[in-house]
Amino acid sequence: MSVRVQAWGIIAAVLADTDPAGTAVRQRLSNSLDENPGVPERALLEYLLETRRSDATMTDTLEAAKDMRLTPPALPPQFAEQLDAIRSASRISTLLENQMLMTAFQPIYGLEGRTVVGAEALSRFVSDDGAAAELWFAEAAAVGLGANLEFSALGSAAAAAKDLPEDLYVSLNISPTSCLDPRLPELFDHIELPIHRVVLELTQDIPEEEYLQFLSAINPLREKGLRIAVDDTHTGAGALSRMVHLGPDFLKVGRNVIGDVDKDGLQRALAACLVDFTDQVGITLVAEGIETVGELQVLTELGISAGQGYLLGRPSVRPKDWASWNTRLDMDGLERHLAGPGEPRATTRGTESS
Repeated sequence: MSVRVQAWGIIAAVLADTDPAGTAVRQRLSNSLDENPGVPERALLEYLLETRRSDATMTDTLEAAKDMRLTPPALPPQFAEQLDAIRSASRISTLLENQMLMTAFQPIYGLEGRTVVGAEALSRFVSDDGAAAELWFAEAAAVGLGANLEFSALGSAAAAAKDLPEDLYVSLNISPTSCLDPRLPELFDHIELPIHRVVLELTQDIPEEEYLQFLSAINPLREKGLRIAVDDTHTGAGALSRMVHLGPDFLKVGRNVIGDVDKDGLQRALAACLVDFTDQVGITLVAEGIETVGELQVLTELGISAGQGYLLGRPSVRPKDWASWNTRLDMDGLERHLAGPGEPRATTRGTESS
């Protein structure tokens, strides 16, 4: 059910009430509808906000009238879920209209050459409540505005990428469902970022029922130079099979694979197997979430192609930081920095027996 249909349902229920005590409430809602013709969700939201303000001014009166058991007018409880959807849709719409998001980039290093080869774009939202990006995208998806927010984020990232070094590829996060949206091919007609520098990083598994549609939508773009990245979080047999046949350009593995790889023999063996697998099928293996020098050294020794993480560079919204990524990674300097003045350098532990 669309937000607009839900709004009409709530409005109809309120206006159909014949209780004389609610006459003022119904009149206020009717006035809001007159002021917002054809946009019931906005009319309902403004009515609710006005009701909340009015209720706030009545607090002292209500406290004094407790014995009379007076209560402010309220909507039927069965509409609470619909009201939450209305509020969410309004919040996301306001965010989109006011372009209240910006882009942070995190460097991706080629581990053998210790130089930056790419950057992942991460959305940052200008919001009073400080909600994490994942929550914003989840809320947008829940009210049918997920694709709108994703494309706004893609446009913001593409615009910000003009300040990145031109030799870097740019990894943009997108859901497989949004890859089916006709706005995706149109995006590359309106941004300055060349398609051959773009890597679309899929944030979810491709639903089985959408797989053929996904291929039909994405393959023409791949023929123009677009590249695809998937991650290792979708470990089901069906997902793995589709991933292999998709033939992505990048496979990204996270802490579940590379965490403590310098200390845990099983972790090291798993990472080594993935290196062998990706080498055989021609996929670039990228390690995410590198946190220690020991992990970085072992991953480099194993032959993992690229990596990112707080050890190598935190996400930043400042072009000044992006410009510094032309500097080659200094492993010895990194160890000294982490150890601190006067402290001994850490030594990499060998593989432990399991």
